[in-house]
Amino acid sequence: MQCHEVDYEIIGNSMQMVEVELDPGETVIAEAGAMNYMEEGIAFETRMGDGSEAEQGLLGKLFSAGKRMLTGESLFLTHFTNRGEGKRRVAFASPFPGTIVPLDMGKLGRDVLCQKDSFLCAALGTRLDIAFNKRLGAGFFGGEGFILERISGDGMAFIHAGGTLVEKELNGETLRLDTGCLVAFTEGIEYDIEMTKGLKSMFFGGEGLFLATLRGHGKVWIQSLPFSRLADRVLAHAPSAGGADQGEGSVLGGVGRLLDGD
Repeated sequence: MQCHEVDYEIIGNSMQMVEVELDPGETVIAEAGAMNYMEEGIAFETRMGDGSEAEQGLLGKLFSAGKRMLTGESLFLTHFTNRGEGKRRVAFASPFPGTIVPLDMGKLGRDVLCQKDSFLCAALGTRLDIAFNKRLGAGFFGGEGFILERISGDGMAFIHAGGTLVEKELNGETLRLDTGCLVAFTEGIEYDIEMTKGLKSMFFGGEGLFLATLRGHGKVWIQSLPFSRLADRVLAHAPSAGGADQGEGSVLGGVGRLLDGD
């Protein structure tokens, strides 16, 4: 199934959104709840699957939707179609601070494997599937588990990363990185996990016991701020269950609540 050809614009810096321009009859699929705004003439419908399962019947749709649930994504995708006469725009926003990554699947020429819940939206015709880590080490300790999300097609797809994005091109080299910082990589890259060497580095280095290793030929996308790391920092500085303040600004926080009547 050939993907629809959509134009787009990335808006913003640290809290980005992508605005997709649709010609009459064109459709973009997106995660449920990702839509930010849409112009008059855009109609949307929630469906089970990405639209590539039309020829598979009900059982095929149920099977594809079940596989999506394994990746932590919603059972349904929302399809936005331009029912008007001229060009219309619909925008989608990331669920947390970071960067939206546009993937021109036609130019890449190969599938992209990405972490669970990183998919944002794509042109109709893009196929979303799952891929299993074949190595036990990568499955147990890779941060992404055994299941990755596979994006296939020849149109535009968009994924989101936390913080700042770095794109690396590997030509046979090996790249080591924190397991949570991996966003996506093209098919053909070998993904594995290696243990940190040295007891002191393991327990006091602050980098964790395992590192992700990627080697081969293709592209790798890396995020500077995994959502899990951001969530840990927020929880560490959140008020305790008993209501006591923690961290810097606790005095101001207390004064602020006093002034607000809390």
